Amino acid sequence: MQPVVRIEADDFDIAAEIAALTAGRTDIGAVVTFTGLCRDEGGTLAALELEHYPGMAEAEIRRIADEAAQRWTLDGLVVIHRHGRIKPGGNIVLVVAASRHRHAAFEAASFLMDFLKTRAPFWKKQHTVDGSASQWVDARVADDAATGRWKKRED
Repeated sequence: MQPVVRIEADDFDIAAEIAALTAGRTDIGAVVTFTGLCRDEGGTLAALELEHYPGMAEAEIRRIADEAAQRWTLDGLVVIHRHGRIKPGGNIVLVVAASRHRHAAFEAASFLMDFLKTRAPFWKKQHTVDGSASQWVDARVADDAATGRWKKRED
């Protein structure tokens, strides 16, 4: 199973991505999706601008997706991350994990999101409604801490 990884400016259609992944497949018993959306930050955010290094970002997301596919038995995996200017309510990221059983799909999707937040080379800049100075979003300690639960145990 080769994960599908795309980084694109255009919006994605969640239902179409699920349909493409599961078309003609009767072996899949579970599909778990995660969609990350742009928040309005209490009405103060006009848009979130996401920048990335083309090539580097795809390679890192592919490494994360490949690791998920090694850890869990998956029958399909799609990761789409948008870049550019995204308005509140807009889609930012989509993870679709398919497996025979729900546990693997849930775990793989959760793993991917934890590591996308910390390892994928994207930078976020907030643009406010009032037009005041835009600012870059700092990494969060909580996001780094979340990845700790996935460390492989040395048994």
